[in-house]
Amino acid sequence: MSWEIWITAMVLYGIFCLWYFNTKGPLSTDEIEKYIKDAEAQSLGADLNDLRKFLEEDDGKEFVMQNILTLKTGEVPHPVTGEMTDPRKIIRLYFQPFMKSIFKRAGHPVHQALRLGGRIDAWDCPEDPGYRVWAMVRYRSRRDMMVSLAKPEFAHLHVFKQSALSMTEAYPTSMQMSLFMRPHKAVALILLLLASLAQNITLIV
Repeated sequence: MSWEIWITAMVLYGIFCLWYFNTKGPLSTDEIEKYIKDAEAQSLGADLNDLRKFLEEDDGKEFVMQNILTLKTGEVPHPVTGEMTDPRKIIRLYFQPFMKSIFKRAGHPVHQALRLGGRIDAWDCPEDPGYRVWAMVRYRSRRDMMVSLAKPEFAHLHVFKQSALSMTEAYPTSMQMSLFMRPHKAVALILLLLASLAQNITLIV
């Protein structure tokens, strides 16, 4: 057996885990105060009381943000050029650079779904607000979310979101069950497969 292959695979997976999982622990009190001030200064539209409670309850673990939203109908003025533009194109100007930013901190989409019809079942619910899109985004930690939101360029991106959407809400959630393979498990299987193939090649050669 070529131990170098398996040691290399384990080292690579260790590096991946250091990137993918939070190693800094929960937010400190000073960090929370700083991020609340940043959110207030940028007027992100967040409920600061809910945001503060969420940050104060930080357990240092990953979470998934559930976003529900509806795009404006027809064309809308581009927030920079003023040209009438499809809101789907405008929301991409927000989504694409923001996803690149959070990916550096191991954030990534989990799923996106489009509404196909009206309510099939409802029980003592308020009137249907008419949301059309559901999207979930994984964050490595609450710190990573706030670091991304506090970036100066995010204030510039936020205007695209405001221009493209007629309404939106976002809730932090904890993933309880998923039938889809999580990235850390997929990476482990891929490295295991590659190491096995490399091992077999060395035996043949």
